[in-house]
Amino acid sequence: MTIKALVFDFDGLLMDTETTLLDSWRWEWRRHGLELDQASFFADHGGDANEERYVALATAVGQGYDRVSSHELRMEYRAALNAALQPSPGIVDWLDRAAELGLRLAVASSSPIDHVGALLDRSGLLARFEVLATGEEVAAHKPDPAVYLLALDRLGLPGSEAVAFEDTAHGAAAAKAAGMSCVAVPNHYADHARFTAADIVLTSAADLPLDDVIAALAAKLP
Repeated sequence: MTIKALVFDFDGLLMDTETTLLDSWRWEWRRHGLELDQASFFADHGGDANEERYVALATAVGQGYDRVSSHELRMEYRAALNAALQPSPGIVDWLDRAAELGLRLAVASSSPIDHVGALLDRSGLLARFEVLATGEEVAAHKPDPAVYLLALDRLGLPGSEAVAFEDTAHGAAAAKAAGMSCVAVPNHYADHARFTAADIVLTSAADLPLDDVIAALAAKLP
């Protein structure tokens, strides 16, 4: 196999923003004297699921719920959590080695550019990526392959020459639908058994050096 580019999901993979998202919602429910049901929190698709989350909270709180202030306070709380985030373990080593190997780097995320770009910039990772493809640029979110196809188009590469790195099962399905091989690094809240579409499943980006990941993919694929 010929690999020319690595394409990374953002949330939950490059940085653990899934935990800050969950914590911000847990905090907001507790502010109203309630407990969030984590079992139904994470959606099986990319993109923004917060409208449904606000509806659920409004129903639980009842009369007097102020959606505007609820959103403002939660976002302020999450911004403070995000400000302390660092790249996930092993990610910087992978990116360093990719640069040494001459591999091109891209991000394909269902989240909007103001979220992805700001956190990549703050963490010092933004300049490493040649291409960013984000959710507001496509009509459908993962498991639809649209954002991966956009990233591939901007790279000028077919899916067969790029590897996707994902933390969710619906993200892995999107990558495969775009014709890419996929390395899954499930986030803390994902069921490992659901990653049937991925070619390799790791517990952390620190599990294997990038060279070993590429070699493992080569051994699995024609």
